Amino acid sequence: MLIADLITHDIPALRPADTIEQALDWMEEFKVEHLPVLSHKALTGIVSESDLQALNDNKGKIGDHQFRFMRPIIHPQQHAFDALKLMSGMHLTLIPVLDDNDNYIGSVTQKSVLDKIAGFSSVMEQGGIIELELNKNDYSLTQIASIVEGNDAKILSCYVTSTPDSNKIEVTLKINREELSRILQTFNRYNYNVKASYHQAGYEDDLKNKFDEFMRFLNI
Repeated sequence: MLIADLITHDIPALRPADTIEQALDWMEEFKVEHLPVLSHKALTGIVSESDLQALNDNKGKIGDHQFRFMRPIIHPQQHAFDALKLMSGMHLTLIPVLDDNDNYIGSVTQKSVLDKIAGFSSVMEQGGIIELELNKNDYSLTQIASIVEGNDAKILSCYVTSTPDSNKIEVTLKINREELSRILQTFNRYNYNVKASYHQAGYEDDLKNKFDEFMRFLNI
C-alpha cells in the first residue's frame, strides 16, 4: 500500500498569482482544508483554510502575503502509514507528494488514505466487531483465534492498541459473522473482559471516533 497508489492529480496546486478567493473555493470544492503552493514545479509549502480566512482579503493574491508555510512532504515509494502519521501529527487533510528530484507530482488526501486503509483492514467486509481489554502479559493471539474459530467463525483483521503508562491493551477483532453471542459467551467463559461488541452498521457509525485509537495502534 504505497503512496504511489494513492496520488491524486485532481486537486489543484496554488500559484502565487491565484487569489485567496480561488483558493478557498477550491478547498470547498475538493473538501480539504489545505492546498499546496508551488513556484514553478517546486513546492513552497502548504497553506491552510484558517490562515486564508484570517486575512480578510479574498481579492488579494497568494503571492501578496507572507505565510508561515508548513512543508510536510512524502515520496511515492513510502507507505500509506507514513502519510497517516504526518496527517495525524500535523492535523492535515492533504500532503504534497514529491519525486526523487523534489518536484511536486500530486497530493494524497486524508480521505484517500483512510479509504485504502478501510479496504486493507476488512472494515467494509460484512461481519461484527469485538473489543477486548486484557493485560499485556495475557495477550495470546493464538488463544483468541482458537476461541473465534471454535465457534465456526474467522478473524478478518486484528488491531492491538495500548495506552502509555498502562499494562492494559485493547484488542479489536473484525469477525466474519454478525451473530456474535456464542463467541462473546466463550470469551466470558475464559475470563476475557469484553469492552464492546458491534454489528457492522454500529461499528461504521463509531469508526470515525476511533481514528485516534487506530493511529495509536500504528505507533509509527
